[in-house]
Amino acid sequence: MAVFVDTVTLHAVAGSGGDGCTSVHREKFRPLGGPDGGNGGRGGDVIVVADANTSSLLHISRRSHARADNGKPGEGGVRHGADGSDVILSVPLGTVVTSSDGEPLADLVQPGALFTVARGGRGGLGNAALASPRRRAPGFSLKGEPGETRQVSLALKMLADVGLVGLPSVGKSSLVAAISAARPKIADYPFTTLVPHLGVVEAGETVFTVADVPGLVPGASTGKGLGLDFLRHVERCTVLVHVIDCATLEPGRDPLSDLDAIEAELRAYGDLGERARVVVLNKCDVPEARELADFVTPDLSARGYRVFQVSAASHLGLRPLVFALADLVRQSRSAAQVSEAPRITVRPVPVDDSGFVVSVLPDETYQVTGSRPERWVQQTDFGNDEAVGYLADRLARLGVEDQLRKLGATPGCTVLIGPAESAVVFNWQPRIDAGADQGGRSPRGTDRRLDGH
Repeated sequence: MAVFVDTVTLHAVAGSGGDGCTSVHREKFRPLGGPDGGNGGRGGDVIVVADANTSSLLHISRRSHARADNGKPGEGGVRHGADGSDVILSVPLGTVVTSSDGEPLADLVQPGALFTVARGGRGGLGNAALASPRRRAPGFSLKGEPGETRQVSLALKMLADVGLVGLPSVGKSSLVAAISAARPKIADYPFTTLVPHLGVVEAGETVFTVADVPGLVPGASTGKGLGLDFLRHVERCTVLVHVIDCATLEPGRDPLSDLDAIEAELRAYGDLGERARVVVLNKCDVPEARELADFVTPDLSARGYRVFQVSAASHLGLRPLVFALADLVRQSRSAAQVSEAPRITVRPVPVDDSGFVVSVLPDETYQVTGSRPERWVQQTDFGNDEAVGYLADRLARLGVEDQLRKLGATPGCTVLIGPAESAVVFNWQPRIDAGADQGGRSPRGTDRRLDGH
């Protein structure tokens, strides 16, 4: 039996960047030919892409943990490491990506639209890339950045022009089967339809899609029955069709009360009040049902609804219904073409943004947070004095030392870089110059033996 999955939680782990290489070129009669360590490769991304040939999120629900490959480390001879392979997951058109705290991240409605869930880390620089006139022979390289780890929710909101809504067993599936090539399951018991079905309908030159949504019951908007799980599939529909059973024998039911019950659920769910409405009185091939339809049609028309008396079984009245729906769809598409284009919100970084923040904590402790200093710490090999000196130079050029002085930091005080739970702790010693002369030796990152070569 086919399984339909329209919500899933995806755990994405991007690949880490490869480490840079520390290497010195060597050949006969030239033992110190200069640094030639290559850069590490970029870590792979985890990407979701909208695919018109994908109809469900079932394949992701079965493997909800996606991990991209790490980048390869660099090698000597200025050989750069290979990039890690991306993980690309196909999702149906209409998939909405939200963060773990409910923030919308992407709405993939166009074929080929993609969203990077977790971004791979950048590869570390090798010592060949770190060489400069001031640092001619760096004896260190940078480590690769770790890839992002992220948990997001994927929810499918089916793309359809027309949505059929109504109580269970009113004939929605039969109607879809009668006007399109779709073949949903049809039976005479409630909740026969357990998943939405899409049908493609042609009316002259207009082609549109119809969604058969599982039956709603009073209280569906609060979780009763199956309706809450599938109400979101009519959010994108531009036309809603109330399918009403005029041949039901259930006590206490009539077309007007059925319509009121479904409208109450649509209003309670929200964001559906402005959609065009059409009322279809189904099963009018039964004489008693036709009499009831004739009786309630004036009342429905007085409420402003366009009413169609049809029979999905005998195809009575289907042609006028299909062309009326096509006309509403054309009107909606024309309005969408002339509507204002979506705006993109741009949040530029202020010109005075230093890229970091220094906070004062108790006991003469200072915490430095910001994307750049935190990333630089992750790239540093703390077992290499040159690498630590290079980090100190970068932080000083960024203005971290000056800010610590302004806040009253004194030599020997504790400085944390990064979030408290994963911070790197230093005993601050100002004015540590990674290029300072070291007791008669060559300045850090240089080698006097290279002079003249």
